[in-house]
Amino acid sequence: MFLAEECDRNRHMTIKTKEEIQLMAKVGKLAARCLEHTGKFVRPGITTDELDKIAHDFTLSHGAKPAPLGYKGYPKSICTSVNHVICHGVPGAEVLKEGDIVNVDVTCLLDGFHGDTSATFYVGEVSENARKITEAAKKAMEKGIEAITPFGTTGDIGFAINKFATKSGFYVVEEIGGHGIGRGFHEDPFVPSFGKKGRGDRLLPGGTITVEPMLNETDAEMIEFAIPNSKIFWYITSDKCLSAQFEHTVLITENGPEILTVP
Repeated sequence: MFLAEECDRNRHMTIKTKEEIQLMAKVGKLAARCLEHTGKFVRPGITTDELDKIAHDFTLSHGAKPAPLGYKGYPKSICTSVNHVICHGVPGAEVLKEGDIVNVDVTCLLDGFHGDTSATFYVGEVSENARKITEAAKKAMEKGIEAITPFGTTGDIGFAINKFATKSGFYVVEEIGGHGIGRGFHEDPFVPSFGKKGRGDRLLPGGTITVEPMLNETDAEMIEFAIPNSKIFWYITSDKCLSAQFEHTVLITENGPEILTVP
């Protein structure tokens, strides 16, 4: 995810060559497999630190590096955001319990390119509210991806996401969103979860971006917390309402979107 103010709106996305697209597809597939593998271990009683180690070991065993580790001082290999944590939750001694939801955010670095994906998982049996917001977050991401067209705009994506979220009774996080990705972990453009059709940065064939809406149960403000010895912050909903997120890395083609983070 990317803070809106970190992005220079005047820059264009980086267009990948055919060979670079192949490398993006390779690392995207690995990231998807890492997320799928780690998700199998989500259950009551496991700690988020244990999930971090599982993802870390999987990544290294496949010849890649966990991109978050050491990025701007971030201390872990993945992000684990539980219940009311919106994003950038730091794995630690926290024990997952029955009824929790947890977003696991994975980014692999392989052959100089990044693959970024996340999903929100159920911890055992969850409440109807938890199930609804999780399903809505996944569908909102899919709506955003479906809105991608060659030479369309980031506003098209944000409009589709926000329209679905609002109809579903949820609220998108506006301050944080998706981003360009490739050799850089976070590249231009910023990809919002709200916007107007035809507005924003142009979506160019050969570009790669992440689509990653974060949905909250209410419109309460988020609270920012510093991560020690890092320039990265983590965020929660101020009223402790639930938050859910899904993410894919997507290639823009002449024929529309192609999801790269699939197993």
